[in-house]
Amino acid sequence: MTTHPTIEQHPDLAELRSRFEEATTTPRSQAVEALALLTGVFLAASPWIVGFSGLTALAVTNLILGIAYALCMGGFGTAYERTHAMAWCAVAIGAFTIIAPWVVVGNVDTTRTIWNNVVVGAVALLFGAAMAATGERRAGSSRRRRA
Repeated sequence: MTTHPTIEQHPDLAELRSRFEEATTTPRSQAVEALALLTGVFLAASPWIVGFSGLTALAVTNLILGIAYALCMGGFGTAYERTHAMAWCAVAIGAFTIIAPWVVVGNVDTTRTIWNNVVVGAVALLFGAAMAATGERRAGSSRRRRA
């Protein structure tokens, strides 16, 4: 009777893990993760920082989106190989943040709320896209090195 190694011992999986670890240890990816985490915290606190007076629906929306964004973007440094797909979720959260002033029920079309959500949403979208592209760019460069 022969024993086969488990999937965790497969050489391709070990290479993939080392590639993801290499991608997340660069100063660029660490800076993106830290700034994205701060973006999520700001998005969650923005109704009280910017002063959304009386706009409870958008305030609650921003609080939930900010917490979700921070959770999505906060786990990359420790487990990128298992969490890198969540960067696309962060991109979706950033896009929804941009359109939230018009989608959320109620009259939330004040200049301050629109500017806040559009700017913070665009920043969140860019950080999510940058983190999603981190693993893909590193994967492409390691393929070129082997060829």
